Amino acid sequence: MSTLVTKSAPEFKATAVMPDNTFKEISLGDYSGKYKVLFFYPLDFTFVCPSEIIAFDKKLAEFKERNCEVIASSVDSEFSHFAWKNTPVNKGGIGNVQFPILADITKSIARDYGVLFNDAVALRGLFLLDKDNIVRHAVVNDLPLGRNVDEAIRMLDALQFTEENGDVCPANWNKGEEAMTPTAEGVAKYLSKNN
Repeated sequence: MSTLVTKSAPEFKATAVMPDNTFKEISLGDYSGKYKVLFFYPLDFTFVCPSEIIAFDKKLAEFKERNCEVIASSVDSEFSHFAWKNTPVNKGGIGNVQFPILADITKSIARDYGVLFNDAVALRGLFLLDKDNIVRHAVVNDLPLGRNVDEAIRMLDALQFTEENGDVCPANWNKGEEAMTPTAEGVAKYLSKNN
């Protein structure tokens, strides 16, 4: 699988179930000027998937505060997404999550992003896109391995920090911490203070 990082994100146009439960055809271009987290999950009405989707929904305000839209996608139809959203959490549903869920029934979006597995379902891919739709971060998990939503927020913070300040973010960097000037002296200074 070749990486999309540093490249333009593949464009898409597909029907999504929107936060208000309506169906709407959306495209990547609809979110110009915003950061985007596009994440793929295997299937509706499964086991790890609802834990991730609900975790993203619980942190949605934190993404929005950072001018970032969250968009989910699976190979299910919009009707399946709608039914899952309208199934209570205590009965295996996801409840009324407040971000769009794309219906990728042709599997073309998963294929374009390199996460289609066995021509059947999407792996747990997550792509962080900047305001110009350049892929700046990507992570792909195998089917049984759930993602860390806080790590997606941390990477968004790091991206925005580097864009704003020109500094680079070292290992385990978190918002509000010191970063590094991208020079030999800057790295040496940082390492001598933090090791």
